[in-house]
Amino acid sequence: MPHNPVRWFEIYVHDMERAKRFYESVFKVKLEKLTNPVALKDAIELWSFPANMNESGCAGALAKMDGAGSGGMGTIVYFASEDCSIEEKRVREFGGIVQRSKTAIGDYGFITLALDTEGNVFGIHSMQ
Repeated sequence: MPHNPVRWFEIYVHDMERAKRFYESVFKVKLEKLTNPVALKDAIELWSFPANMNESGCAGALAKMDGAGSGGMGTIVYFASEDCSIEEKRVREFGGIVQRSKTAIGDYGFITLALDTEGNVFGIHSMQ
């Protein structure tokens, strides 16, 4: 595989405004509303994280859709960070729960695992 295997992610939420406030506050970013294709016009609400399509890595969005709930541990999205302890503090500050504080993972850096305000598990990864 000559490229990164993941191209897109969606984090399903119940309360879009609450979830947007949480992620924008923890990661100090502004999410952008995506226009749905005609086939999905009223089926899903998407708010995209900032992305540069010319860079490596993966883009994604918060998603709200009838029948697709939040919560659980089926998939964990890891957000990039300079030092995951910074965002870890913001998780607590903005209503999330830290499940695993900054933990060394050997040569691969450090991770934090947390729950967002919708009950979704997500990770934060840094090399320091």
